[in-house]
Amino acid sequence: MSFALRAVGVVRGGLPPRESGRPRPSSTAEIDGRIEILPEFEEALDGIEAFSHAFILSYLHLLPEDAKGLVKVKPRRHRREGVGLDEVPTVGVFATDSPARPNPIGLTLVKIVRREGNVLVVRGLDLYDGTPVLDIKPYRTDYKAAQHEVPSWVAEYDHEREPL
Repeated sequence: MSFALRAVGVVRGGLPPRESGRPRPSSTAEIDGRIEILPEFEEALDGIEAFSHAFILSYLHLLPEDAKGLVKVKPRRHRREGVGLDEVPTVGVFATDSPARPNPIGLTLVKIVRREGNVLVVRGLDLYDGTPVLDIKPYRTDYKAAQHEVPSWVAEYDHEREPL
């Protein structure tokens, strides 16, 4: 089965371009950005400013062609933290938040700073300028899992992350 999606907006700001030579930040908790919604979808933002956080679903347009369709990866986040390549497990992409996957769709939780017409100003944006936005969904408390488990290779990294 195949289907087409269309962007409802685009990311402005966010992560520095990969070709900028600047290193990617180890934490995206303080990265501000803007989600510019196309004019025909501006009314879809009505009421979003009452929420503190939202999920941004995006199309990871900068993913290299050879990474699309991968089913196993070594999580890069650990390698950025200085963990040796041989110490990082190879796991299925559905067990990671790797951008390399059969459908390069990103899911990002951001803090809503404010709304300015068709623009949502956010904090914690781990997407690049120009990334197409597919959808926005407000974060609700019932999305939180009361109890959850993660493998040890994830827990070792998660204790160092800053919350939004």
